[in-house]
Amino acid sequence: MAQAQAEDIAIGMNMPLTGAFAASGTYVADGARIAIDEINANGGVLGGKTLKLILEDNKSNPTEAATVTEKLIVRDKVPVILGAWGSSLTLAAMPKLMQYQVPMVVETSGANKITESGNPFIFRIAATQVIEAAGFEEKLDQFNIRKVDFLAINNDWGLNTVNQFGKTMKDHGIEVGLVELMDQASQDVSAQLSRLKSSDADTLIVTTAVEQLTLVLKQAAALGIDKQIITTGGSQNPDQLVAQAGSAAENTVHLVFFAPWDPDSTAFPEKTRGFIEAWKAKGFDFAGLTESFRGYDGVQVIASAIERASSTEPDAIREALWNTRVDVLNGAVSFDKSGPEGAESAQSRPNVYFAKISGGKIEVLK
Repeated sequence: MAQAQAEDIAIGMNMPLTGAFAASGTYVADGARIAIDEINANGGVLGGKTLKLILEDNKSNPTEAATVTEKLIVRDKVPVILGAWGSSLTLAAMPKLMQYQVPMVVETSGANKITESGNPFIFRIAATQVIEAAGFEEKLDQFNIRKVDFLAINNDWGLNTVNQFGKTMKDHGIEVGLVELMDQASQDVSAQLSRLKSSDADTLIVTTAVEQLTLVLKQAAALGIDKQIITTGGSQNPDQLVAQAGSAAENTVHLVFFAPWDPDSTAFPEKTRGFIEAWKAKGFDFAGLTESFRGYDGVQVIASAIERASSTEPDAIREALWNTRVDVLNGAVSFDKSGPEGAESAQSRPNVYFAKISGGKIEVLK
């Protein structure tokens, strides 16, 4: 057993398992575990070595995210990390990556700053707000927007989304109205929603995680807000909204990065079907699929880089990540340089989908 354990290759995972983002973080971790099991069942990496996930809870808190990063590197000696879900969490972890020169695959965080600040240890497979806005722009004609308001979580994720989507709207001659912000722990956003109700905008774009979004939709319905509601960020779990918000979620549209309701619309339908079956076999809720794929894809990218590196040294894995070409659930991953010359981060270009809740069912917009 000791010999077998010595052959393990540890992957660190920095994820919110408690706090405001706990539901999403747990789904991502579950997806990562499925990838670990699949890779190990198929012979592992580097001639039979098994992968081991070392999972740490950042408690949805940026300070904890930095602490967890250092703990994984110093205590657990991991050569690579997957994390850290939210943009504020990832931004807090980034100085530790620089300090110890360990790469991190970023699976969820979308703030543009993450890949623009000059950190060569960042490899992001999640969409930036620029990529989200570009995907939205492609579908813009379907939404018939005249004037738009924003309701966003008051952190890097929400503020960057407002800026980028606002720019896209203005570029297309769409008027931008009110911008309302909410703290991530807020349970009552009725004041913000009351102001938005009085606006003459026909569309409201909302950015927050699924737990808070459920409250927003319920409170918006209670106030009688009758506007087109579109969410961004890909962390909404439309099935969970149907279950928890009920009729308040009806006719809302959600930007997502995985479309399990319609496998044929995804980049690799057979991979999608296989992952869905593995997820169901674990007894997990279908609703978690729109988050869990992130963990699955992140581990697959890391495993591919370890194989390419033929090494478990952080620098070798970092170099191999630059040359990674691997097909995952969200599409084909390869990395382009982003940020200041000589200290570029890496950014892939994931797919973007839109899911509409209609009659309590999820429809992928074509």
